[in-house]
Amino acid sequence: MSNESETEVDAETADEEEQAEGLQKGDVVKLAYTARTVDGGQLVDTTDEEVAEDDGIDTEQQEFGPRTIVLGENHIFPDVEQDIYGKEVGDEGDVTVAAADAFGEYDEEEVRTVSKDKIPEDDRYPGAHVDIEGEHGHIETIIGGRARVDFNHPLAGEDVEYDYEILEEVTDREEKAQGIIQMMLDMELDVWFETDTVEEEQLVESEDDEDEDEESEPEYETVEVEKETLYIEATPQLTMNQQWMMGKQQIAQQLTQLLDIDRIIVQEEIGGGGMGMPGMMGGMGGAGGADIEDALEDADVDAEEIVEEIEGAEE
Repeated sequence: MSNESETEVDAETADEEEQAEGLQKGDVVKLAYTARTVDGGQLVDTTDEEVAEDDGIDTEQQEFGPRTIVLGENHIFPDVEQDIYGKEVGDEGDVTVAAADAFGEYDEEEVRTVSKDKIPEDDRYPGAHVDIEGEHGHIETIIGGRARVDFNHPLAGEDVEYDYEILEEVTDREEKAQGIIQMMLDMELDVWFETDTVEEEQLVESEDDEDEDEESEPEYETVEVEKETLYIEATPQLTMNQQWMMGKQQIAQQLTQLLDIDRIIVQEEIGGGGMGMPGMMGGMGGAGGADIEDALEDADVDAEEIVEEIEGAEE
C-alpha cells in the first residue's frame, strides 16, 4: 500500500517539475509577433516593419522591433501567455484568441444615438472617431441633429490569430528595466542600479509600552538602511510623455514590484554637472523625504523657517 502512495507522490513531483520547465510567470522575454483578424486578415499589430509597410501602415509614425514583455502581467493576450509557458527561446507559436478574450464580443446596445451638439464640428462625419462623455466610438451616421455612434471597440467580435517567436529571455537587470519602461512609455531611457545608504526615522519599541501613559509621545530613532535604487535619467521627452505625466506613480509601483527594488529616482542633469533631482519615488522608498532633508541641510537651509515664511505670506 505504501509503495503505491510513494509511486503516486513521485508521479506528482515529476509532473510539477515538468510543468516548471521552460519560461514561466515573471520571466521577461523579447517577442517578435504579428496579429491579424481571423476573418479578413486585417492587421491588428506587428513588430515587423516590412509587414506593416505591406499593409499600408505609415511606418514613420511608430517604431518597430521585438517587444519586451513580462509573462503573467497581461502585457499580451492571456491565451498567448499560456501558450508561451514551458517553451524555450527560439520556439514559435500560433494561437487563435477568441473575440471574447481579445477585444470583446460585439454588443448592439453599444450603438447609441446622441445629440450632434456633443460632437466637435470638425468631427461631424461618418467614420470619425470621437470621445463623448468619457467613451470612445466612431460615427456611423448623422441625420438632422442626431448622430448614431458605435461605442464598441473597432475590433469587437473579431477572433485574432497571433503568430509569435520567442527571440530572447532578458536576464540583465538594466536591460530588463529599459525593456519594461519602453513597453510602458514607448521610449528608450538610460537607467542604472545603485545600493544607497540613507537615514530613516524608525519608531522605538519599548518593553514597558503597557506601563507607559497612553498620551505620551512616541519615540523615534535615526537609523541607516540600504535602499536598492533604480535611477532613471530624465529627458525632455520623458517630461512631455502623456503616459508618464498621467500615471507616474502607478508606473513606479509596477517597476518596483517587477524589478524587486526599494525605490526609483528620476535624475535630471542640469548644465555641465550632474545634479540629482528626485522627480519621483516609488515602492518602499517613499516620497524621498530623507533625500530632500539632506539636501536642505547641505545648503544650510532651515526647512521649518521656509514653511513659516510660506504660511506667513499666505495669511
